[in-house]
Amino acid sequence: MHRSKQNLTAAYRSDGFSLIEVLVAVLVLSIGMLGVASLQATSLRHNTDASMQTRASYIASDMADRIRANSTVSAAYIGNYAAAAAGADNGSCEATTCDTAQMVLNDIAEWNTQLLGLPAGQGAITSAAGLFTITVRWDEARTNVTGTNCNPDDPADLRCLSITTQP
Repeated sequence: MHRSKQNLTAAYRSDGFSLIEVLVAVLVLSIGMLGVASLQATSLRHNTDASMQTRASYIASDMADRIRANSTVSAAYIGNYAAAAAGADNGSCEATTCDTAQMVLNDIAEWNTQLLGLPAGQGAITSAAGLFTITVRWDEARTNVTGTNCNPDDPADLRCLSITTQP
């Protein structure tokens, strides 16, 4: 059996063609895997952001419930909730009976403990015309920002969540 010169030329031209196909397939697969890795990292970041926002919402709602539950709060104690950002614990009200002022201090202390669960977590309570505005701030990007203006367009401000309630 003798091959013709024309068949040999065609055989030489196709040598290595499968190798090029494999290299192109590996390149396409690599780009796809980089895209999947990027998608996973973005998904993880957004999931963490959503988790912190959910936690902040829970903390603010919990304080609103505490204010409503302490319905015997008179006008003299409303200012205690409004000055809540740094309260001292007056002992646990779970094991003992507390009066209204002690319950306010206990609520503030437990709320401040919950705020520690957020990165650079801070809280503020303001009252006006019988309404309480509860604000929870945290450093969502964990970049050590300290601004408290709650401006979402300013990268120097903490992320904020506010709710307003009437006890």
